[in-house]
Amino acid sequence: MAIRHTVHCLIGCGVGEIVGMILASTLGWHRLGRLPLAILFAFIFGYSLTYRGVRKHASSAKEAFKITAATDTVSITVMEIVDNIIEFIIPNALLVTADQPRFWWGLALSLTTAFIITVPVNRYMINKNPHQHMQMHMD
Repeated sequence: MAIRHTVHCLIGCGVGEIVGMILASTLGWHRLGRLPLAILFAFIFGYSLTYRGVRKHASSAKEAFKITAATDTVSITVMEIVDNIIEFIIPNALLVTADQPRFWWGLALSLTTAFIITVPVNRYMINKNPHQHMQMHMD
């Protein structure tokens, strides 16, 4: 279940990162502007994917949001921290545009590393409160 939850998180974070970075690089923003936008989109897409599935089974939108926040906040945060540290380590990874290979291999490396580190975090979170995570994976 931890791997499944982390894959779900990876998809949301990855899509958000790509959208945010492409938008910011298209606008010519410096990396200090790209990073917050990519993180914002990672959280929006990550939460949205989970909320959509949870809402089908929750009794209210408020309950679905609470479950989404409880199951995804730590996961997305860890994934984003690791992802961005790796992107900072790769020379100029945050300065290139989406038409350059460094953008894509840097993103692939950073998200893969983030996935590997986030799986045990999610395993811990699932063991801590399995009921919430079961609700998230009813689909």
